[in-house]
Amino acid sequence: MIGKIAVDLAMTVLLLLLMAKQLTGNVAHEWLGAGMFVFWIAHHALNFGWHRSLFRGKYTPVRAMQTVVNLLLLAAMLGTMVSAVILSRAVFAFLPISGGIALARPMPIFCSFWSFVLMALHLGLHWKMVLGMVRWVTGPVSSPVLRGTLRIGGAAVAVYGLYALVKNQMVSYLLLQSSFVFFDFERPLPLFFTEYPSWGCLFFWPTTVRGECSG
Repeated sequence: MIGKIAVDLAMTVLLLLLMAKQLTGNVAHEWLGAGMFVFWIAHHALNFGWHRSLFRGKYTPVRAMQTVVNLLLLAAMLGTMVSAVILSRAVFAFLPISGGIALARPMPIFCSFWSFVLMALHLGLHWKMVLGMVRWVTGPVSSPVLRGTLRIGGAAVAVYGLYALVKNQMVSYLLLQSSFVFFDFERPLPLFFTEYPSWGCLFFWPTTVRGECSG
């Protein structure tokens, strides 16, 4: 359980850093992407039971939704990694790849932003399981005041995420309407690292209020 939590936290941090390519530079961006690929493989290895039980048991609406989100996230991550390998000029430059550049060029933005959205949905839909793992490490949280405060705080962050979504025109990246990500270098750096997580919370928080976070 500790390994699963550590891997998922590492993937979340790496994905956030990968969204800041203008700050890290191309070479560091590629190495961060390679690290993300390693943790992605570890994540699926640690959760191999899900793959094994994919065609077993009864599918409830919640399980069906979880499965669809998981498969879409798998496709988005594969699209991000394949296009990154094709466009690589440092980490995977040794590979004899000569074609597919025109098709791969717009894919990293499209797939990475959808990966961000789907990862937030994935986390929200599995929030009860995440809470169970956290309680296994830290012990149960019995205070209703604390739970209520966390819910209200989550709602406030989600509202701020909606503001960030509109202000930064992030929908254009999800709809493949922009071939590059605009980055405002005059914006304070801490603001960048608050807007993106809050944007993820916009998709994460609604999936937790269906009762998964009440236990």
